[in-house]
Amino acid sequence: MEIETTVPQLRIRATNERQLQLDGQWVLYWMTAFRRVQYNFALQYARDVAKQLDRPLVILEALRVRYQWASDRFHRFVIEGMRDNAAACRSLDVLYYPYVEPQPGAGAGLVRRLAEEACLVVTDDYPCFFHPQMIRVVSRSLPARLEAVESNCLMPLAAEERTFTVAHSYRRFMQKTLPQHLEYTPEPNPLDGRSTRSMPVCKRLPNDITQAWPAADLGALLSPGGLSAIPIDHGVGAGAVEGGCRAAEKLLAHFITRRLGSYDHDRNEPDEFGSSELSPHLHFGHISAHDVFDRVMQAEKWHPGKLLKPNGKVNGFWGVGENAEAFLDQLCTWREIGFNMCWRQSNFDRFESLPEWALETLQEHAQDERPQLYSLDEFENAQTHDEIWNAAQRQLVCEGRIHNYMRMLWGKKILHWSRSPREALAIMLELNNKYGLDGRDPNSYSGIFWVLGRYDRAWGPEREIFGKVRYMTSENTAKKHKLKKYLKRYSVES
Repeated sequence: MEIETTVPQLRIRATNERQLQLDGQWVLYWMTAFRRVQYNFALQYARDVAKQLDRPLVILEALRVRYQWASDRFHRFVIEGMRDNAAACRSLDVLYYPYVEPQPGAGAGLVRRLAEEACLVVTDDYPCFFHPQMIRVVSRSLPARLEAVESNCLMPLAAEERTFTVAHSYRRFMQKTLPQHLEYTPEPNPLDGRSTRSMPVCKRLPNDITQAWPAADLGALLSPGGLSAIPIDHGVGAGAVEGGCRAAEKLLAHFITRRLGSYDHDRNEPDEFGSSELSPHLHFGHISAHDVFDRVMQAEKWHPGKLLKPNGKVNGFWGVGENAEAFLDQLCTWREIGFNMCWRQSNFDRFESLPEWALETLQEHAQDERPQLYSLDEFENAQTHDEIWNAAQRQLVCEGRIHNYMRMLWGKKILHWSRSPREALAIMLELNNKYGLDGRDPNSYSGIFWVLGRYDRAWGPEREIFGKVRYMTSENTAKKHKLKKYLKRYSVES
């Protein structure tokens, strides 16, 4: 049976060879990465299937214990999003079921049990962290057809036929290719009344499911001490940013009205709050790149007729103001080139994935004497001799984020003060993934590997330790940027 859908086929991927079960009780949307009910191709596809088969739509959003770096910080952020999704679905004609695993392995069998009565299982196609492996394992044992739908980026990842190694070439490709895909954007509200009016409704799940896997009490979990019984790292507390779709929408509105007008300058100034602060919400799927793009373009009064000829440059393609052009380059080029790498290269998080020139020069200088050497514990506890680096590390530990410019310096100095480039990479990944709300994301891997030469070129003069890899120092950072407020904010006494 061929499914009629409003979602581009380029974004839909069957992960097993099972057939649709036309006598199933529901269509299951297993929400794993795009944790939102707006601008979501995967949810939209599941709705289309449910409407065509005249079956209820059931949404399962689950959170397990056994993921690497599991902590209060990440659990709370995800659960705040679940709270928003539950509230949004109360008035909609779908059943939303939040499940938070109380102990390792307690959730085993839940997806399979729901799939036993499903016509089809739809899930999110996310190319990073544990998601690809999880889908491969589940698809083999699931008693239903499993289809993964990609809703990561403005550009369908399957439309990219090669791995891009520099931003300039990706930017030229994007400018030539993306406009045609913008004609097929996800619906802002795929579950509004007009879209689901004719669909039957599943009022509740069977008792054996709700008793074996009780729905999460989200309010209790978000109360003080609510996560204490779950065996995760309680030493990494909540970050500075609230999770969920509502918080993301507020941040986006604030950015457009208060920060977009000076974005190109302020985003690189540590003393300023110039960024959108949306990277954690983009990572956890609480907001869509399509939503961000649409809202920025509405503010710029943009229409497709403003597009200029592709030129591969940061400015001058979209036909909007220079600050919006700078932001769109981050959203459309730098964010999406990272997804391109993770989608196409299975070793994206390995040292060997660096470009040949970077591997060669780093290996040539791997035995160079280091001016200082610090252990992982010393880095983690901000115990270096450099107050600027220490401030950036304290921001990461306390808030779950690092200022855009300071993140680059943070990585460069870890390379400078580690025993080898491989050890530096391991330290950067551990610290960023343990504390960063936007860690474990294609963009995080782009930033960390950029420190070691990815998406960059060889620089001169050749230096000790760095070789031909771009060099940065705290001294030059202090000369180029205002740091007084930043250093005070993240000092030991603060």
